[in-house]
Amino acid sequence: GVYGFPRCPGESSHICDWIRKTLDLGAYTKAVQEHLVQAEYWHDPLKEEDYRKNSIFLADINQERGINETYKKNLMALRKFVMVKFLNDTMVDPPISEWFGFYKSGQAKETVPLQETSLYKEDRLGLQEMDKAGKLVFLGVKGDHLHFSEEWFDSTILPFLQ
Repeated sequence: GVYGFPRCPGESSHICDWIRKTLDLGAYTKAVQEHLVQAEYWHDPLKEEDYRKNSIFLADINQERGINETYKKNLMALRKFVMVKFLNDTMVDPPISEWFGFYKSGQAKETVPLQETSLYKEDRLGLQEMDKAGKLVFLGVKGDHLHFSEEWFDSTILPFLQ
């Protein structure tokens, strides 16, 4: 999930924080959720109950409202689950969410890695089991969101697809 406006450094800027709070006012309305794909990834750590209740995609796929065994089974069927974090990302806030980490609940400053989330600890998607089996791959690449060289893709990503 994301909780930020692209190219805006969130809590480190009063203007960006104001924009984020303004965006949050409508992020969970039915019309916005159904017509703006970015809203489907919105996760407000200050309003966890609103997120769980009104998110039409992310809360569901992250098993926030109940366990869908099919989601878990399908994810666990992967030989490797490769997650790429762009180390200079200005689009995804917080960038650690590219590795399934997120803000600590109730605030939007301190983040936690995947292994400290309830999603992992409760193993709702099988990520803990996959991690113990060596199936999770955490890659970091220098650059902004989706900016990588063809050489990096060929040498780093393609081997996982063969």
